[in-house]
Amino acid sequence: MAWSTRELAELAGTTVNTIRHYHRLGLLDEPERRANGYKQYGARDLVRLLRIRRLVDLGVPLSQIDGVGGGGETTPEALRELDAELAASIDRLQQARADIETILREKAPADAPAGFASVASHLSESDASMVHVFGQLYNEEAMADLRRMVEIDADADALGKEIDGLPAGADEASRQRLAERLAPTLAQNLVDYPWLADPTGRLSKSERVTKQTFFEAVVELYNPAQLDVFARAGLIAQELLGARESSSDGVG
Repeated sequence: MAWSTRELAELAGTTVNTIRHYHRLGLLDEPERRANGYKQYGARDLVRLLRIRRLVDLGVPLSQIDGVGGGGETTPEALRELDAELAASIDRLQQARADIETILREKAPADAPAGFASVASHLSESDASMVHVFGQLYNEEAMADLRRMVEIDADADALGKEIDGLPAGADEASRQRLAERLAPTLAQNLVDYPWLADPTGRLSKSERVTKQTFFEAVVELYNPAQLDVFARAGLIAQELLGARESSSDGVG
């Protein structure tokens, strides 16, 4: 019994293009041809194709088919490595499903920063963009703290929208007013999360890359008036903390 390429593909549950691809990779030998020039495959070709398809179904990369399928001494180790990769893939898929569930439940944007879907409504467009950047610069522990900061600050929604809508040419009074409203939150965050003053231990990238990326991001994502509000709020926050320390020392 001899089969054509199309018939072999149907028997193996694959496609003609897949068989041709396996030929190009050298995984499947070219068969003999009939007098009319058409390929004719036999039972050995079918079995070889089925073995390849079985390994592909297990997740074995085509580049490793010969090594894994050969049953040599390296096969068990290759399969263990593959199993670890599959386990990691399953974890990623399960996390993706959990994220999608949260996004749907919270009616959050599909591109909300990872782990922030439940608080996405409290983030301005620029703040959400910065959280995306932070996710590449800081470790998971730092990002968890950042998420808690957003959750705890009940006034963040209104204040964030005001700062987000602040025009580049905002007047002095508007800048100072927003800075004074933002400062207490910044001061409390510095108390609750001391690492903010020196985040070196929470970085996932080098300090140089982090500083450069942070600078480039804030300059592009916020206008001069907004940056001025942040700078003023930072100074006021430091003054508030200094006043707290002085008061504590006086009591002692």
